[in-house]
Amino acid sequence: MNDSCRFCNRSDERSVIHNDWAQAWYDRHPVSEGHMLIVPRRHFADYFECTPAEREALWTMVADAKAHLDEAHSPDGYNVGVNVGRAAGQSVMHLHIHLIPRYTGDVENPQGGVRSVIPAKQRYTLLEGSG
Repeated sequence: MNDSCRFCNRSDERSVIHNDWAQAWYDRHPVSEGHMLIVPRRHFADYFECTPAEREALWTMVADAKAHLDEAHSPDGYNVGVNVGRAAGQSVMHLHIHLIPRYTGDVENPQGGVRSVIPAKQRYTLLEGSG
């Protein structure tokens, strides 16, 4: 726990879902209706510092949060993302996974999805036989 971390200092009362390893709550600045953050209880910034048990618990929480959002908001799709480091856009230095519900028509062209973190690389054409 880090006394100056705003994620460490949130109580379980704000959690929509929680377990011994992590909490999930609605993002204060949502990208879309239902945008959730999945946050480990232990304070660390980098996803790659997760223990195997934490990683398993976080991804279980992502699945549980998705089930909650399916029922509460009925989205048409999801983006799942983790920012690791300031260069990647991480602004709160406590690991968190974004679970962002997507809705048909919420953007003009969703092609590229998470690739839009670098706008010039968002649009692409698949070549026959490529992935």
